[in-house]
Amino acid sequence: MENKPPYPLQSVDNALHLLQLLRDQGGLRVSEAAAELGTARSTAHRLLAMLVYRGFAVQDANHTYLPGPALSASSLVGGPRMQRLRRTLLPHMEYLCDRVDESVNLMVRVGTQTRFLATVESHQALHVGDRQGTILPAHLSSGGRALLAELDDAQLAELYLSEEASPHAGPRPAGASTADGGARLSTTEFQRLLEGLRGVRKSGYALNLEATEAGICAIGKCVVDKTGRVVGALSIAAPMPRFPRDRIPHLAAELHTTVERARNDLDPHTM
Repeated sequence: MENKPPYPLQSVDNALHLLQLLRDQGGLRVSEAAAELGTARSTAHRLLAMLVYRGFAVQDANHTYLPGPALSASSLVGGPRMQRLRRTLLPHMEYLCDRVDESVNLMVRVGTQTRFLATVESHQALHVGDRQGTILPAHLSSGGRALLAELDDAQLAELYLSEEASPHAGPRPAGASTADGGARLSTTEFQRLLEGLRGVRKSGYALNLEATEAGICAIGKCVVDKTGRVVGALSIAAPMPRFPRDRIPHLAAELHTTVERARNDLDPHTM
Protein backbone atom coordinates (compact mmCIF):
# COMPACT_ATOMS: atom_id res chain seq x y z
CA MET A 1 0.00 0.00 0.00
CA GLU A 2 1.30 3.45 -0.95
CA ASN A 3 1.89 6.02 1.76
CA LYS A 4 -0.27 9.10 1.74
CA PRO A 5 1.52 11.97 -0.03
CA PRO A 6 2.91 14.71 2.25
CA TYR A 7 0.76 17.39 0.63
CA PRO A 8 -2.57 15.72 -0.20
CA LEU A 9 -5.27 17.53 -2.17
CA GLN A 10 -8.37 16.75 -0.15
CA SER A 11 -10.87 17.50 -2.91
CA VAL A 12 -9.01 15.22 -5.33
CA ASP A 13 -8.78 12.49 -2.71
CA ASN A 14 -12.51 12.78 -2.00
CA ALA A 15 -13.37 12.52 -5.70
CA LEU A 16 -11.17 9.45 -6.10
CA HIS A 17 -12.75 7.92 -2.99
CA LEU A 18 -16.19 8.38 -4.54
CA LEU A 19 -14.99 6.69 -7.72
CA GLN A 20 -13.87 3.70 -5.68
CA LEU A 21 -17.24 3.56 -3.92
CA LEU A 22 -19.14 3.72 -7.22
CA ARG A 23 -16.93 0.97 -8.63
CA ASP A 24 -17.30 -1.32 -5.62
CA GLN A 25 -20.88 -0.62 -4.49
CA GLY A 26 -22.52 0.09 -7.83
CA GLY A 27 -24.64 2.94 -6.46
CA LEU A 28 -24.42 5.86 -4.06
CA ARG A 29 -26.78 8.52 -2.69
CA VAL A 30 -25.63 11.99 -1.68
CA SER A 31 -26.22 11.30 2.03
CA GLU A 32 -24.15 8.11 1.82
CA ALA A 33 -21.36 9.91 0.00
CA ALA A 34 -21.31 12.69 2.62
CA ALA A 35 -21.16 10.13 5.45
CA GLU A 36 -18.31 8.22 3.80
CA LEU A 37 -16.28 11.37 3.18
CA GLY A 38 -17.18 13.08 6.45
CA THR A 39 -18.27 16.21 4.58
CA ALA A 40 -21.41 18.29 4.23
CA ARG A 41 -24.07 17.04 1.81
CA SER A 42 -23.48 20.12 -0.35
CA THR A 43 -19.80 19.20 -0.76
CA ALA A 44 -20.64 15.60 -1.64
CA HIS A 45 -23.25 16.81 -4.12
CA ARG A 46 -20.75 19.10 -5.88
CA LEU A 47 -18.20 16.29 -6.16
CA LEU A 48 -20.77 13.88 -7.57
CA ALA A 49 -21.96 16.54 -10.01
CA MET A 50 -18.41 16.84 -11.36
CA LEU A 51 -18.19 13.07 -11.77
CA VAL A 52 -21.44 13.19 -13.75
CA TYR A 53 -20.09 16.04 -15.88
CA ARG A 54 -16.99 14.00 -16.78
CA GLY A 55 -18.98 10.81 -17.39
CA PHE A 56 -17.73 8.87 -14.36
CA ALA A 57 -21.22 8.77 -12.84
CA VAL A 58 -24.85 8.99 -13.93
CA GLN A 59 -27.93 9.73 -11.85
CA ASP A 60 -31.04 7.57 -12.07
CA ALA A 61 -34.68 8.53 -11.52
CA ASN A 62 -34.34 7.79 -7.79
CA HIS A 63 -31.46 10.29 -7.42
CA THR A 64 -28.96 7.49 -6.91
CA TYR A 65 -25.55 7.92 -8.53
CA LEU A 66 -24.40 4.95 -10.60
CA PRO A 67 -21.10 4.19 -12.38
CA GLY A 68 -20.91 6.16 -15.62
CA PRO A 69 -19.50 5.06 -18.98
CA ALA A 70 -16.10 6.65 -18.34
CA LEU A 71 -15.55 4.41 -15.32
CA SER A 72 -15.55 1.24 -17.40
CA ALA A 73 -14.25 2.62 -20.70
CA SER A 74 -11.25 0.91 -22.25
CA SER A 75 -8.32 2.82 -23.67
CA LEU A 76 -8.68 4.08 -27.22
CA VAL A 77 -6.92 1.93 -29.77
CA GLY A 78 -4.28 3.89 -31.69
CA GLY A 79 -3.60 6.55 -29.07
CA PRO A 80 -0.82 8.30 -31.06
CA ARG A 81 -3.06 8.38 -34.13
CA MET A 82 -5.82 10.00 -32.07
CA GLN A 83 -3.35 12.62 -30.85
CA ARG A 84 -2.34 13.42 -34.44
CA LEU A 85 -5.98 13.65 -35.48
CA ARG A 86 -6.73 16.03 -32.63
CA ARG A 87 -3.65 18.16 -33.33
CA THR A 88 -4.41 18.39 -37.05
CA LEU A 89 -8.07 19.30 -36.61
CA LEU A 90 -7.79 21.83 -33.76
CA PRO A 91 -6.97 24.80 -36.07
CA HIS A 92 -9.95 23.89 -38.25
CA MET A 93 -12.16 23.60 -35.17
CA GLU A 94 -11.03 27.04 -34.02
CA TYR A 95 -11.84 28.43 -37.48
CA LEU A 96 -15.31 26.89 -37.38
CA CYS A 97 -15.92 28.15 -33.84
CA ASP A 98 -15.04 31.69 -34.96
CA ARG A 99 -17.36 31.39 -37.96
CA VAL A 100 -20.46 30.23 -36.07
CA ASP A 101 -19.61 31.46 -32.54
CA GLU A 102 -20.65 28.12 -31.05
CA SER A 103 -18.67 25.31 -29.41
CA VAL A 104 -17.13 22.72 -31.73
CA ASN A 105 -16.32 19.12 -30.81
CA LEU A 106 -14.18 16.36 -32.31
CA MET A 107 -15.26 12.78 -31.65
CA VAL A 108 -14.67 9.21 -32.75
CA ARG A 109 -16.87 6.13 -32.50
CA VAL A 110 -15.89 3.13 -30.37
CA GLY A 111 -18.51 0.45 -30.89
CA THR A 112 -21.85 1.91 -29.82
CA GLN A 113 -20.28 4.85 -28.01
CA THR A 114 -18.87 8.21 -29.06
CA ARG A 115 -15.70 9.52 -27.42
CA PHE A 116 -15.06 13.27 -27.43
CA LEU A 117 -11.39 13.98 -28.17
CA ALA A 118 -11.40 17.78 -28.12
CA THR A 119 -13.59 20.87 -27.72
CA VAL A 120 -13.14 24.46 -28.80
CA GLU A 121 -15.52 26.51 -26.67
CA SER A 122 -17.57 29.46 -27.88
CA HIS A 123 -16.78 32.86 -26.35
CA GLN A 124 -20.45 33.63 -25.79
CA ALA A 125 -21.49 33.91 -22.15
CA LEU A 126 -24.09 31.17 -22.60
CA HIS A 127 -22.46 28.30 -24.47
CA VAL A 128 -21.91 24.55 -24.42
CA GLY A 129 -18.89 23.75 -22.26
CA ASP A 130 -15.87 21.51 -22.70
CA ARG A 131 -16.85 17.94 -23.58
CA GLN A 132 -13.35 16.48 -23.94
CA GLY A 133 -13.30 12.98 -22.45
CA THR A 134 -17.09 12.66 -22.49
CA ILE A 135 -18.62 9.37 -23.66
CA LEU A 136 -22.12 9.39 -25.16
CA PRO A 137 -24.28 6.78 -26.90
CA ALA A 138 -23.47 6.91 -30.60
CA HIS A 139 -27.11 6.57 -31.65
CA LEU A 140 -28.02 9.75 -29.75
CA SER A 141 -25.09 12.13 -30.33
CA SER A 142 -24.91 14.06 -33.61
CA GLY A 143 -21.36 12.99 -34.45
CA GLY A 144 -22.12 9.44 -33.41
CA ARG A 145 -25.14 9.27 -35.71
CA ALA A 146 -23.09 10.67 -38.59
CA LEU A 147 -20.48 7.94 -38.00
CA LEU A 148 -23.11 5.21 -37.67
CA ALA A 149 -24.61 6.30 -40.99
CA GLU A 150 -21.38 5.10 -42.64
CA LEU A 151 -22.26 1.50 -41.71
CA ASP A 152 -24.70 -0.72 -43.57
CA ASP A 153 -27.77 -2.26 -41.95
CA ALA A 154 -26.06 -5.60 -41.30
CA GLN A 155 -23.17 -3.92 -39.48
CA LEU A 156 -25.60 -1.86 -37.44
CA ALA A 157 -27.58 -4.97 -36.49
CA GLU A 158 -24.37 -6.64 -35.32
CA LEU A 159 -23.69 -3.63 -33.09
CA TYR A 160 -27.13 -3.20 -31.58
CA LEU A 161 -29.03 -6.49 -31.76
CA SER A 162 -28.33 -9.84 -30.13
CA GLU A 163 -27.81 -12.97 -32.22
CA GLU A 164 -31.37 -14.07 -31.62
CA ALA A 165 -32.87 -10.67 -32.44
CA SER A 166 -34.81 -10.45 -35.68
CA PRO A 167 -37.41 -8.13 -37.25
CA HIS A 168 -40.07 -10.29 -35.56
CA ALA A 169 -38.45 -10.42 -32.13
CA GLY A 170 -39.98 -8.78 -29.09
CA PRO A 171 -38.41 -5.93 -27.10
CA ARG A 172 -35.01 -6.49 -25.58
CA PRO A 173 -35.01 -7.06 -21.81
CA ALA A 174 -34.25 -4.03 -19.67
CA GLY A 175 -30.59 -3.66 -18.86
CA ALA A 176 -29.30 -5.56 -21.88
CA SER A 177 -26.01 -4.20 -23.15
CA THR A 178 -23.71 -4.45 -26.12
CA ALA A 179 -20.26 -6.00 -26.03
CA ASP A 180 -18.68 -2.57 -25.44
CA GLY A 181 -20.99 -1.77 -22.52
CA GLY A 182 -23.39 0.41 -24.47
CA ALA A 183 -27.14 -0.03 -24.39
CA ARG A 184 -28.71 -2.52 -26.80
CA LEU A 185 -31.75 -1.36 -28.70
CA SER A 186 -35.10 -3.07 -28.93
CA THR A 187 -36.20 -4.10 -32.41
CA THR A 188 -38.54 -1.11 -32.54
CA GLU A 189 -35.76 1.28 -31.47
CA PHE A 190 -33.40 -0.28 -33.98
CA GLN A 191 -35.85 0.18 -36.85
CA ARG A 192 -36.30 3.80 -35.79
CA LEU A 193 -32.52 4.23 -35.82
CA LEU A 194 -32.26 2.78 -39.34
CA GLU A 195 -34.94 5.18 -40.55
CA GLY A 196 -33.14 8.13 -38.97
CA LEU A 197 -29.78 7.13 -40.46
CA ARG A 198 -31.30 7.01 -43.93
CA GLY A 199 -32.10 10.70 -43.43
CA VAL A 200 -28.54 11.35 -42.27
CA ARG A 201 -27.12 9.74 -45.42
CA LYS A 202 -29.41 11.86 -47.57
CA SER A 203 -28.65 15.19 -45.88
CA GLY A 204 -24.97 14.55 -45.13
CA TYR A 205 -25.27 15.59 -41.49
CA ALA A 206 -26.90 14.40 -38.25
CA LEU A 207 -28.81 16.26 -35.55
CA ASN A 208 -29.05 15.86 -31.80
CA LEU A 209 -32.04 17.81 -30.57
CA GLU A 210 -31.79 17.52 -26.78
CA ALA A 211 -31.35 13.74 -27.06
CA THR A 212 -28.37 13.61 -24.70
CA GLU A 213 -28.84 16.74 -22.58
CA ALA A 214 -31.82 19.01 -21.98
CA GLY A 215 -31.40 22.43 -23.57
CA ILE A 216 -28.48 21.38 -25.80
CA CYS A 217 -28.65 20.75 -29.56
CA ALA A 218 -25.93 19.80 -32.03
CA ILE A 219 -25.25 19.09 -35.67
CA GLY A 220 -22.53 16.62 -36.68
CA LYS A 221 -20.73 15.54 -39.85
CA CYS A 222 -18.05 12.96 -40.61
CA VAL A 223 -14.45 14.01 -41.17
CA VAL A 224 -12.59 12.22 -43.97
CA ASP A 225 -8.95 12.07 -45.02
CA LYS A 226 -7.54 12.73 -48.48
CA THR A 227 -8.71 9.31 -49.71
CA GLY A 228 -12.26 9.77 -48.41
CA ARG A 229 -11.82 7.41 -45.44
CA VAL A 230 -13.83 8.44 -42.38
CA VAL A 231 -11.54 9.27 -39.43
CA GLY A 232 -13.95 10.94 -37.00
CA ALA A 233 -16.68 13.54 -36.79
CA LEU A 234 -17.04 17.23 -35.99
CA SER A 235 -20.08 18.74 -34.33
CA ILE A 236 -21.37 22.22 -33.58
CA ALA A 237 -23.18 22.35 -30.23
CA ALA A 238 -25.37 25.22 -29.07
CA PRO A 239 -27.99 26.06 -26.45
CA MET A 240 -31.46 25.27 -27.75
CA PRO A 241 -32.57 28.97 -28.04
CA ARG A 242 -29.74 29.50 -30.58
CA PHE A 243 -30.60 26.37 -32.59
CA PRO A 244 -33.79 27.26 -34.48
CA ARG A 245 -34.68 25.15 -37.52
CA ASP A 246 -33.93 27.98 -39.93
CA ARG A 247 -30.32 28.16 -38.68
CA ILE A 248 -29.56 24.49 -39.43
CA PRO A 249 -28.78 24.97 -43.15
CA HIS A 250 -26.24 27.68 -42.31
CA LEU A 251 -24.55 25.53 -39.65
CA ALA A 252 -24.54 22.54 -42.02
CA ALA A 253 -22.88 24.62 -44.74
CA GLU A 254 -20.17 25.91 -42.37
CA LEU A 255 -19.57 22.39 -41.10
CA HIS A 256 -19.27 21.07 -44.67
CA THR A 257 -16.80 23.82 -45.61
CA THR A 258 -14.63 23.08 -42.58
CA VAL A 259 -14.59 19.33 -43.24
CA GLU A 260 -13.53 19.95 -46.84
CA ARG A 261 -10.77 22.34 -45.73
CA ALA A 262 -9.51 19.85 -43.15
CA ARG A 263 -9.52 16.98 -45.63
CA ASN A 264 -6.34 18.20 -47.35
CA ASP A 265 -4.46 18.15 -44.05
CA LEU A 266 -5.42 14.60 -43.13
CA ASP A 267 -2.77 12.29 -44.49
CA PRO A 268 -4.10 8.70 -44.70
CA HIS A 269 -0.63 7.35 -43.88
CA THR A 270 -0.65 9.02 -40.45
CA MET A 271 -4.38 8.98 -39.65
